[in-house]
Amino acid sequence: MLEHPREVVRQFTPNWFAVVMGTGILALALPQMSGIGPALRPIGVGLWSVALALFLIFCGLYAARWMLFGHEARRIFGHNVASMFIGTIPMALSTLINGLLVFGNGLFAEAYISLAYGLWWVDVALSLACGVGIPYLMFTRHEISLDSMTAVWLLPVVAAEVAGATGGFLAPHLADTHVQSVVLITSYVLWSYSVPVALSMLAILILRMALYKLPDESMAASSWLALGPVGTGALGMLVMGGDAPAIFTVHGLAELGLVAQGIGVVSGLVLWGLGVWWLLLALLITARYLKNGIPFNLGWWGYTFPLGVYTAATYRLGIMLDLAFFGYIGTILTIALTCMWLVVAGRTLAGAWAGHLFTSPCIAAPDNGMGKAACRAGYSDGR
Repeated sequence: MLEHPREVVRQFTPNWFAVVMGTGILALALPQMSGIGPALRPIGVGLWSVALALFLIFCGLYAARWMLFGHEARRIFGHNVASMFIGTIPMALSTLINGLLVFGNGLFAEAYISLAYGLWWVDVALSLACGVGIPYLMFTRHEISLDSMTAVWLLPVVAAEVAGATGGFLAPHLADTHVQSVVLITSYVLWSYSVPVALSMLAILILRMALYKLPDESMAASSWLALGPVGTGALGMLVMGGDAPAIFTVHGLAELGLVAQGIGVVSGLVLWGLGVWWLLLALLITARYLKNGIPFNLGWWGYTFPLGVYTAATYRLGIMLDLAFFGYIGTILTIALTCMWLVVAGRTLAGAWAGHLFTSPCIAAPDNGMGKAACRAGYSDGR
């Protein structure tokens, strides 16, 4: 139990934005379920509204922490784990922008397009800053070693490709053809800004797990994070490739648009296949962790968003290839995502009410990085 209500502000950290990501991606997946998707749209709207409210609350809490406890809040930049979760802020915003495009017409009339467009550029700026700023801190300030590596390292890097996929969804909604082209080209740049780096990190992660085996059970959910850049990378190429023929044709680049569409489908399918490997591996790793029990922490939201974006890529493949198979697989994945969301959301509500989940390792640790033991005690288990 927290000593005082103000501790909610003092102990607030960016990992709470993962709640918005997991809730928002479920809201987007439910209406796409085969057969029953349209009937689930109102539930999707409700979940997206909850995600929006949480995002605004979390932004307020984090801003208040910087205003009231700035000397402690700034320590996050020297923390080799907590700093990675800064990337969840732009990814949460991306999820809300996608929901705005899907549900906004019935809620905000035509104004939702302009709102989504403006927010997207904010998201782009945040994603670009996270994608290079946090790795720079890793290279200059953080005390890390290969055996301490987990998939959490992906979070700041992946934000840009999430923004790129969102740009792919946004582009066809825009009226001005020049603006459409700018958004689409920017989205491709965001994809290339992120995906090659993320795949390089995944290769190193495989080596780390082969040499040092699995991380501590408190980081069990991180095994699913690797599915995120693969799923988002596939989704981004599929969506941007789908936009390319119409947008590039207007600018006299019809052949390039068709090539981009083909590359999008092929690369999306290839990345989806890589995702199958990561998904099966994550299931095996989770089953191993379950033997000894997995302590609950906010990291459990890592079970939701990566699975959600992979599910979205699965549905998109079904549309692009006109194959019902992918729709059925997407529906199965959505059911699994829903079950996991219910478990994690329930545990999060209970933990937040008890105050156990409001803890900031940056307060206990000095502003010069931290050891693994302090990380696990102060951040991962939420106690």
